[in-house]
Amino acid sequence: MSAAAGLPLALTIGEPAGIGPDLTLAVWRRRVELDVPAFYLIGEPDFLRHRARALGLDVPCAIVAPEEAGLAFERALPVVPLNLPVTAAPGKPDASSAPAAIASIRRAVADVLAGHAAAVVTNPVAKNVLYRSGFAEPGHTEFLAKLAAEATGKPVQPVMMLWSAELAVVPVTIHLPLRDVVSRLTTQLIVDTGRIVARDLASRFGIARPRIAVAGLNPHAGEEGALGEEDRTIVAPAVKQLRAEGIDAIGPRPADTLFHEKARANYDVALCMYHDQALIPIKTLAFERAVNVTLGLPFVRTSPDHGTAFDIAGTGKADPSSLVAALALAARLAAHAPALVPAK
Repeated sequence: MSAAAGLPLALTIGEPAGIGPDLTLAVWRRRVELDVPAFYLIGEPDFLRHRARALGLDVPCAIVAPEEAGLAFERALPVVPLNLPVTAAPGKPDASSAPAAIASIRRAVADVLAGHAAAVVTNPVAKNVLYRSGFAEPGHTEFLAKLAAEATGKPVQPVMMLWSAELAVVPVTIHLPLRDVVSRLTTQLIVDTGRIVARDLASRFGIARPRIAVAGLNPHAGEEGALGEEDRTIVAPAVKQLRAEGIDAIGPRPADTLFHEKARANYDVALCMYHDQALIPIKTLAFERAVNVTLGLPFVRTSPDHGTAFDIAGTGKADPSSLVAALALAARLAAHAPALVPAK
């Protein structure tokens, strides 16, 4: 049992104008029915009370320190204040949006590294809103890696995995324009990603010998060079090296036949060469249940696998299934995660 067992989860506010606050309120209100593990939200109590009233939800908010959240969870939504103004209306991000979202992420990481929280669960952010504020990282995943490296003094290579009961996928290259994928894809990047995936699936998911299927980059995995040389010169050598290290990797396999039910029975995770090659199949199979998990960090981080949905924010129409799954998976992984040395 990990030292994180029994600690609450730290949930970020995400983009305040999006559906993150709506989902948080709805999940807490249905916490018993949905068997939700204890969590606290890092946000602003008055903002949440106002959103709850707008949604017609009776959700009391309790201002707490992280160590008080577990006891408060039964009677009220525990909120660790940001001490920043949060004024965004549903569907209308404003100047308060990015500072609140960023500060909430920073606090969640600090809390878990200090031993106050079991894991970080992030509500969705709007990248364009963050970019307009001067945010320099491509996305959540890279920002979390930066914070982890700053706190520990050790380099971190984050790996984004999308997980569901039906399918787990990892994009080797993440937030890149498609035209840049080939120039950034290397044998070493595939090998490094595969190592992290194999290690974390064993240590956190309890899969003793993870089976990794590696997708080809080109149609039909290159057709032996007829449709591109990259699968022979970049992908296949990476699979060979992973296998030489004792990792159960196969490939490169044609991506168009990798995701049907019979094929999925032969692997635990699919390593894909670019963002959409990974995310299209899992969002087709498990759009409302998939969870974003960041591997390679010194702590557990999960997130719903959907965006801010500005068009339905504040309407009560948002489906909480992915957030519920993210909270449940975070609690499960934290219970098996290696104990952290609290940050000083």
